[in-house]
Amino acid sequence: MKERIASQEGQQMLTNLYGKDMLDMQTSRYGSLLTQYEELFGADDVRLFSAPGRSEIGGNHTDHNYGKVLAASINLDTIAASAPVSDRRITIVSEGYPGQTVVDLDELGPIEGEGGTTALVRGIAAGFLEFGYHIGGFNAYVSSNVLSASGLSSSASFEMLVSTILSTYYNDGVLDAVMMSRIGQFAENRYWNKPSGMLDQMACAYGGLITIDFKNPAQPVIEPIDYPFRDKGYSLVIVATGGNHADLTADYAAVPNEMFEVARILGGKVCRDITAEQIYENLGKIREQAGDRAVLRALHFLEENRRVDEQAEALRNDEIGKFLALITESGNSSWKWLQNCYRDSDPREQGITVALALTEQYLRKIGDGACRVHGGGFAGVILAIVPDAKANEYAQFIGGALGTETFTINVRQQGAICLAI
Repeated sequence: MKERIASQEGQQMLTNLYGKDMLDMQTSRYGSLLTQYEELFGADDVRLFSAPGRSEIGGNHTDHNYGKVLAASINLDTIAASAPVSDRRITIVSEGYPGQTVVDLDELGPIEGEGGTTALVRGIAAGFLEFGYHIGGFNAYVSSNVLSASGLSSSASFEMLVSTILSTYYNDGVLDAVMMSRIGQFAENRYWNKPSGMLDQMACAYGGLITIDFKNPAQPVIEPIDYPFRDKGYSLVIVATGGNHADLTADYAAVPNEMFEVARILGGKVCRDITAEQIYENLGKIREQAGDRAVLRALHFLEENRRVDEQAEALRNDEIGKFLALITESGNSSWKWLQNCYRDSDPREQGITVALALTEQYLRKIGDGACRVHGGGFAGVILAIVPDAKANEYAQFIGGALGTETFTINVRQQGAICLAI
């Protein structure tokens, strides 16, 4: 496999995935991956897998209420060297993490108190059976540069990696992005107790810049958008704010649950079933039964759905100014209406809002760009869209001020894949 990576075909595959400027680094990265696999599991006939992280550009906290999103897979990914085994056991070693993740495929019921990675692998295997697919054992050594617990969907990237391995080895690679995403959501909902939608999994599995309409979540409508931000003179910069998502499940769960409650009061199941006019007409009852924050979150959902359509149209028409203005609107709505930029229970820690405030001041000074909270919120990262000519200056400014990392990301066209070399 190392020889195949070094071959012309292998080098072209890595160039397609990561770009020519990253070729040497990625060649070394995959070589190290294979060395580690061999030291742990022996000289098997391995295959290589990759699943990207994702950037949520529009549609903040809408997927779980059957909304619309604008998202992209990115050039940060989770990779694996793997080989199937005859016994019914999945064994995964992750770079930088102690021990092994081992799942017996004859014991796939949820286990109380089980750790996150093992629970997800168990849930994915169970999900394959739940949806009528086959499973079997494999060994894997995994490495990831998707910043953990940050809003770049490191967990969904890992889920789609494991799903792609099982699809490749035991199902002739037939599972598409939608089915793998449904299995990932099944694992998170049933085995990780997270009431998530499918935005993260879909963006990691499908690839490229896409809109997704979850009106029918079993068959979401996906529409690719061809808009090369770098060629148009803009960089997407992810800024780590110093917090993380590790203990925020209750904050995340409150967002969809409050939206569900507003929909229920109005006779619906999810916010996709209701209108702003219904909220206005029943405002007193909703405020009394669900609370004011629930009202604001439901209104955010409805407005964010509209914005996703307008954002996609602006990109297709190459109206970057209009698009950036809509990103600013989305960010302001998340901050003021959705209220997912910091925790009510800990107002002294507001890494996201501080990062947004500094970024807004910077963008105002240069007269271009946009920013918004990125992903689930409450902690993690923000997204800044800045002119290429100012990307390095901005990264130095915000990284120096916060003392945290920044990542300039590119949209990756490939989703979760088995590398064909």
